[in-house]
Amino acid sequence: MRRRARWIAAVIAIVAAGALGYACGGPWRRPVPAPAHPDPRSWSRDDLTIAYVGHASVLIDFAGTRILTDPAFFPRIGVHIAGVTIGPTRVVRAALTPDELPPLDAVLVTHAHMDSLDRPSLRRVTATPLLVTPRSTRDLVDDLGFSRVVELGWGERVDVGDVGVEAVPVNHWGRRWPWDGWRGYNGYLLTKGDRRVLFASDTAYTEAFAALARERIDVALFGIGAYDPWIHNHADPEQVWRMFGMTGACWLLPVHWDTFRLGKEPLGEAMARLLAAAGPQADRVAIRNIGDTFVVPRGGCGPGTFR
Repeated sequence: MRRRARWIAAVIAIVAAGALGYACGGPWRRPVPAPAHPDPRSWSRDDLTIAYVGHASVLIDFAGTRILTDPAFFPRIGVHIAGVTIGPTRVVRAALTPDELPPLDAVLVTHAHMDSLDRPSLRRVTATPLLVTPRSTRDLVDDLGFSRVVELGWGERVDVGDVGVEAVPVNHWGRRWPWDGWRGYNGYLLTKGDRRVLFASDTAYTEAFAALARERIDVALFGIGAYDPWIHNHADPEQVWRMFGMTGACWLLPVHWDTFRLGKEPLGEAMARLLAAAGPQADRVAIRNIGDTFVVPRGGCGPGTFR
């Protein structure tokens, strides 16, 4: 009986994934190229450099330590059946292909949703020596070939070379299927010396980020899309701007927008609303396009940093 119930739930999940893919993204269309193309070979190993690859995928070069988040490279995300992916269609290609990535030191996965834990994409980066995932998720990746998998719960950390990676709370959920609500979900705080990066690609509004203000964060990465109608899962741009202010971070690097159509908001709306919310502080929004690269200035953001 239990097995039958799981089969029924799986069928429902597959149908739901297909319906979501069609409703949000429509029938398959060829993704357009990313507006910008990062060139990691040209980056200085002395800088903190961040490139937006697309959706929740970000390449971070933390002064020589290279970390990739939530890799998703392919035209669709979703349920994989007999070599076919059923789910939302990509609107914009990934700004970097797996072959264009530099050697990585770690891959971070925030949660088990199929747009963040994309198994085909993870298979393309298994040469990375460390995969970090939330608690109770390693069963989803153990067969992929990573030499080391570390699960982190909130408040736990692992070192990636000389970069500390700590799991921090977000307001989201972690199940991959209807029956596995026990799985964890994370944001990550990356620290090297006195420099810090917050990665919180999937979160609804929460005031929990105010606790991080004491950390003196250089740049905070927040998801700004898929809020309509999923406002209880993903913050809208105005809420993101408020959460960014709570962190005390110098710069905001927006992610999780206009790559897949996971919500009903029109393409372009999330960024326009974010810049409107920022108003005269719009210079603190570090990127405007998928594929943009941001070299984080040294010395923080004291008086006079922004216009």
